[in-house]
Amino acid sequence: MKRLPYFLLALTLSGAWLIQGCSSHSSSLADEEKLPDQVSYNFDIRPILSDKCSACHGPDANKREAGLRLDQPESAFNALKEHPTAHALVAGKPELSEVFLRISATDTSVMMPPPSSNLKLSSREIKLIEKWIKQGATYEKHWAFVAPRKPTLPTVSRKDWPKNDIDYFILQKQEQKGLVPNDEADKERLLKRLSLDLTGLPPTLSMMDRFLADKRPDAYEKAVDELLKNPAYGEKMALHWLDVARYADSHGYQDDGYRTQWPWRDWVIHAFNKNMRYNDFVTWQLAGDLLSSPNGFGGPGTPTKEQLLATGFNRNHKITEEGGTIPEEYRTMYVTDRTDLLGKGLLGVTMECAHCHDHKYDPFSQKEYYKLFAFFNNVKEVGIESVIGGPDTYAKKPLMEICDEDIQGILSFVNKLDTNKLIVSVMGDLDTTRKTFILKRGVYDAPGDEVQPGTPAAILPFNEQYPKNRLGLAKWMFDRKNPLTARVYVNQVWQEFFGKGIVKTPSDFGMQGELPSHPELLDWLAVDFMEHGWDVKRLVKQLVTSATYRQSAVISPVKLQADPDNLLLARGPRYRIEAEFVRDLVLSSSGLLNPTIGGPSVKPYQPDGLWEGATSGRGLLSMYVQDHGGSLYRRGMYTLIKRTVPPPSLAIFDASNRDMCEIRRLKTNTPLQALVMLNDPTVLEASRVLAARLLQERSAPADKINRAFRLIVSRKPNEKETALLTAYYKKELKTLTKSSVEKSLAVGEYPIPSQIDRTKLTALMRVVTTIYNLEETITKS
Repeated sequence: MKRLPYFLLALTLSGAWLIQGCSSHSSSLADEEKLPDQVSYNFDIRPILSDKCSACHGPDANKREAGLRLDQPESAFNALKEHPTAHALVAGKPELSEVFLRISATDTSVMMPPPSSNLKLSSREIKLIEKWIKQGATYEKHWAFVAPRKPTLPTVSRKDWPKNDIDYFILQKQEQKGLVPNDEADKERLLKRLSLDLTGLPPTLSMMDRFLADKRPDAYEKAVDELLKNPAYGEKMALHWLDVARYADSHGYQDDGYRTQWPWRDWVIHAFNKNMRYNDFVTWQLAGDLLSSPNGFGGPGTPTKEQLLATGFNRNHKITEEGGTIPEEYRTMYVTDRTDLLGKGLLGVTMECAHCHDHKYDPFSQKEYYKLFAFFNNVKEVGIESVIGGPDTYAKKPLMEICDEDIQGILSFVNKLDTNKLIVSVMGDLDTTRKTFILKRGVYDAPGDEVQPGTPAAILPFNEQYPKNRLGLAKWMFDRKNPLTARVYVNQVWQEFFGKGIVKTPSDFGMQGELPSHPELLDWLAVDFMEHGWDVKRLVKQLVTSATYRQSAVISPVKLQADPDNLLLARGPRYRIEAEFVRDLVLSSSGLLNPTIGGPSVKPYQPDGLWEGATSGRGLLSMYVQDHGGSLYRRGMYTLIKRTVPPPSLAIFDASNRDMCEIRRLKTNTPLQALVMLNDPTVLEASRVLAARLLQERSAPADKINRAFRLIVSRKPNEKETALLTAYYKKELKTLTKSSVEKSLAVGEYPIPSQIDRTKLTALMRVVTTIYNLEETITKS
């Protein structure tokens, strides 16, 4: 017994040595990775400088040390201020370059980065910089700030694999790394993947049967076309845009009162379904109120009501209704929100980092931030218009009213259910120009120098022929020389279908963002998108008809080791579907789904007391009043979002709370998600309703279970799965008690058929719930 502590000590030391050894081994593998023949500044050197050097030697003049900028060649090649005979960089001569001498020094008094920074270059990074200097220390403009050019298609060995141009770029990388793509997924799994991606819903049984029976070579393309025509396509595509636009059904802040911004959501769905071109889609949202139409609602030369409604995009931000606030402080916050959204959501850059000072990593000055800010600073709004109240406070000026005549005409896509007054917050500028100043440290009441509307020169200087308003900003965005707009959007669409973007950081194409995994493909897609008129449906069809997308998601041990994150796309995408689509799948497969498109948001089942525990006690949303009937079974995207208390089941599955622009949701895997699937009333009610429908069919229990499995998982179960589920059903029939039956069937409001065997119903309901709780059910694979 006395030897046990010594044994534990030895075990601990051995473990520590093993961990240290593994760590050392992995870092040594990184250090030993072969250096490229030609070192690229953009792809090899800039990431090192951005991570390890830019905080002190980057764009931010206030934090710059020794007057040295390493992100600009003019500064880096100049004589050093503190040592006029020395230079940070001497092309071709690392032994004379202070940068190399400092990063390779062992003397901590001269070492860079200094030890106090807790930053250190690896030996490979030092060797890369040394080789780059030897090769001439050639600088390049940041890749994302250079307008894309369409590259030629790469040459590949396996010429029979590509199904469209995308595949050549993917296959070339795989062949370079010694990988081969997976075979095409089986038809059942492929159709489920496609249906979830294009509509957010599982395929119907009839569609599955037709697709499995169709042996023609174009069967898959016909399925793609059928799903693209489905009105649910617009709903699916709109969900990502609602995250970008921070759409919610409440104003936010402490009172968090109700707002009627949902007609804008109806417009977004409508725009995707009619395949509105992306340049028009964004221009209408940025500046629809500044457009001119011969049929404008204010007469010729004014915008249409649809164009005005589209501008609700920039009124989705939080708006205070609290007394005692400082109006100018909040008005400035609203303008800041729009500016940050433009940067993050549409341009893919972190402009918000230049709100208080020059950007520390990207070439954006604080002055340039406020030049962008100026485009949004002329809106005819105030910081606080009213405190929380009745219907007149559900939208804030500038606003538009949607009347019944509009619903019969130009706004026929708005699902207005009654004749009550309907108002929506939209954009509208002052008749005079509000001056814009640089705000010192970003403080609303500390104005500095006055600025005029403009754009960051590093991206694309503003064309003086454009009007200096939001319409001019939209023209600048869709200028063919703009390097970001097309790249950023095709990357976001790629992310929607493959789980991650070609650039893994979709809201940061700057120096601190991830480098593209396939830069030539990104540029090809961006230019092709522009050449074909910014056609979104065409882009989507390109992605889903590629051989890359159609691969099986099976992971071999070899591929798992060689490419664990699937960056080379040698297998199909596999990940859990979005929160709203989890709900949609459950409702659709059970037959409960209410397919109505658009309209006001709804309040389905929710645990008691959540809203009441976090409320000021004022307004329509101070208490949660659950809806009934068909409103309980609407798609997840129509669930009412109260910003201070977002829907719990959606939040647990990583839905956005819509506080701010969100380009990529987290994907977590937690026990709470399992508990939702086991206990959520919607899941249990759907299980009961589907079980009741199956029991009313004249078929054997195994056939009923097989049908349920196909409806939910979108494939036929194998014999073992059928046997297990059938045995579970029979076991439940024998062990269920009357009290457990009544308790199980009490969940949900949908009526139970009067003549049904309640014990059989409960037993089959539990089998269906089990199928809903399979990982495969809510996973795109």
